[in-house]
Amino acid sequence: MGIVYLSETKKKIYLLSDTFHKGVINLPVIRINFFKVDIDFSNYDALIFSSKNAVLSVNSFDERWKEIPCFCIGAGTAKVVEELGGKVAYVSKNSYGNKFAVEIANLLLDKKVLFLRAKRVLSSLEDILKSLHVKLTSKVVYETTCKENAEHSIDENAIIIFTSPSTIECFFKQYNWKKSYQAVCIGDVTAKHMPQDISLHVSHKQSIMECIKLAQSLEVK
Repeated sequence: MGIVYLSETKKKIYLLSDTFHKGVINLPVIRINFFKVDIDFSNYDALIFSSKNAVLSVNSFDERWKEIPCFCIGAGTAKVVEELGGKVAYVSKNSYGNKFAVEIANLLLDKKVLFLRAKRVLSSLEDILKSLHVKLTSKVVYETTCKENAEHSIDENAIIIFTSPSTIECFFKQYNWKKSYQAVCIGDVTAKHMPQDISLHVSHKQSIMECIKLAQSLEVK
């Protein structure tokens, strides 16, 4: 009887986003819908962006936002602001909305502030800033909805990267979880929305690249 040598087989990594990254399979499960909103930017001294989608939405209908200093959650959001010609005044030290609110409150006390946000917001950023006496107005400029039809099947032993609570919600509307799958979550807030019976790995640096690095470390385990 001959000897059979088994080689390590890398597991496939699925990213629940349409953002291209080498070495992963894109599996977008959410759709972003932009809203055109009437905003008089001359009324504001500072803008708050908690995601790149808010930046892209506002830029699609009014470029006057670029004249106003922007306070951004996350390096990814700040990068989009800069690429579009906006002014980054501050980038969060912490990527969680509640902690970010406390972090920037003193910097905004003498300003009229506009928070450009999603229809559904999980943090209490707005309430916290108002409780700390920041003159804050908010405008909803986009919403996240679930895609209706699954675009791909998922292989056994897959590693699946969840980039937000919305991707968790939309994923489970289209797919059944298999025991062979492994989950990687971008931060503790996203991880808290996973079903309790699913074991997961959490990237404590909130960036897709860090999630991919974590997933790649699991590929041959």
